[in-house]
Amino acid sequence: GPMPISPIYSRTIQIPASAIDENGHVNNVTYVQWMQDIAVEHYAAIGGIQAQGPDATWVVREHKIEYLLPAFESEEIEIRTWVEDIRRVRSLRKYEFVRKGDGKVLVKGETDWVFVDAKTGRPLAIPEEVTKVFENPSP
Repeated sequence: GPMPISPIYSRTIQIPASAIDENGHVNNVTYVQWMQDIAVEHYAAIGGIQAQGPDATWVVREHKIEYLLPAFESEEIEIRTWVEDIRRVRSLRKYEFVRKGDGKVLVKGETDWVFVDAKTGRPLAIPEEVTKVFENPSP
């Protein structure tokens, strides 16, 4: 497919006991939270919050998640995210959760984010300043 427009952003975490469900592995809902957390962290790290200004924000339209393998307490996993594309008012962000021990992909996800007016919630055209931070992130 087309090349993603942003470099991969990643962080490694050790799975805390609080993430584990009654089946003994990471709760499915926890992955959604981690996806949101790393998306915000990545966006902040590349200067997105300054670029968008105070009157706009991003909201989630849809999450898709594929659970391939379970993860367990105290395992180290790398969370990777990147922006696949930017359209007029939407941006598709992808995620992978990789177990450091064996390099296996545990979970794949994607989120359709919509750029909106912070007051009305109506979709807004994504300004060039915001598109630019994804394409040329400052280190």
